[in-house]
Amino acid sequence: MHHVAPLLLLTLTTVAFAPAQEQEPASKPPSGREERALLTDLLGMDPVSVEDQAKVRARLSPYDKLPSPTGTKRKKLLAAIEKAWRSGDKLPKKAGEYWYWDEPQKGRYFVAGKVKKPKGLFIGLHGGGVGSADASSAHGAFKNEAAERDWVALFPQAIEATERGWVDSGTEEWIVRLIEEARRTYNVPADKVFIGGHSMGGFGAWTLGAHHADLFAAALPAAGAPSPIYNRDGSIYGIETGIIPNLRNLPMCVFQSTDDPRVPPESNQAAVRDVGRARTRWDGYEDFEYWEVSDRGHGFPEGGADALLDRIDGYTRAPSPGKVTWQPTLPWKSRFYWLDWPEPRVDALVVAEIDREANSIAITSDGFGVEGLAVLLNDALVDMEAEITITLDGEEVFKAVPTTSWAVFVESALRCDPGRRYDARIALPTR
Repeated sequence: MHHVAPLLLLTLTTVAFAPAQEQEPASKPPSGREERALLTDLLGMDPVSVEDQAKVRARLSPYDKLPSPTGTKRKKLLAAIEKAWRSGDKLPKKAGEYWYWDEPQKGRYFVAGKVKKPKGLFIGLHGGGVGSADASSAHGAFKNEAAERDWVALFPQAIEATERGWVDSGTEEWIVRLIEEARRTYNVPADKVFIGGHSMGGFGAWTLGAHHADLFAAALPAAGAPSPIYNRDGSIYGIETGIIPNLRNLPMCVFQSTDDPRVPPESNQAAVRDVGRARTRWDGYEDFEYWEVSDRGHGFPEGGADALLDRIDGYTRAPSPGKVTWQPTLPWKSRFYWLDWPEPRVDALVVAEIDREANSIAITSDGFGVEGLAVLLNDALVDMEAEITITLDGEEVFKAVPTTSWAVFVESALRCDPGRRYDARIALPTR
């Protein structure tokens, strides 16, 4: 395969970098050979690397003050970005079993389903745990049902066989890379990416679905639950951070049998209670479904994988919802819908809501600081030609007509995700 570099496992710690050297502001956007070189450079950066994200911002900084392109210039720039993006790494175009890295051999995965003009992408996560990780189980369970829906399906194998294998450093980054390479290879619509799994794969669908809710149309955890937090008496207090708040805008079906001997229902029941509390607090969660039965043990529901996929088939991602709740958990997950936080404070809690009629944005926080947080804007979210008011915890922090930026537009367009292109970035002032 084309991936031959050894796998570098990233640690989930905040990374500090020396300030980039000041660059002279550009008087005009690059064109021709200069533009192609810039785009090639930017797309060569690793989108799940904190260091490379900083390099992208530094490379684009000379163009911050130039206006976002419009009309024909915009179309030409988008075409150039897509051409450069499509020249990047791709996955095999035939169904089968593969290794993502050749030297050393790591990253086993299966490709299945419809590989030519699919209507969607399904990421199927296997079960297992400590010492047990085998992608063939999810492949066998879901491949035919995905194909019947005209979806292409990827079944990755957790790089390390641990209890939390899907969110181990290295594996989680890999899943995000796989999604982008699958969209590029099979021309999958960005708004039709689904994730699901059984047992530990259900844990993965809960957790990866929450961490990256802005990437998915729906999530499908079956016979698996998010990690609970326990009281001293052994009862469940709640669910680990970074899960429930992030799921506000993600359609989801959770399957659980109360007689499951391996994954008892208490954790999923606690998660459902937390979703109810979150719905009362922030509204949303309209398409969250808890499907509980009493007689399937650790198996699938009656009707098997087909019955499960029926519960999420038909959903389409909302790429820029009007209200966002975000609890960051990863230093490299610096964008969530239209919120941008280059150095997010892990376990912070941010709620941001747009009032289109008033052309205003209200942001509330947990009160421990949101230094570096910014909002990304486009015409679909607000009236870009009128004055916008932004409040933070009830205090007005911005009131002006937003200034568009060529750099902001290009950075947001690099992933070729049409619903998440933005023209302006407004940083919240440090208080």
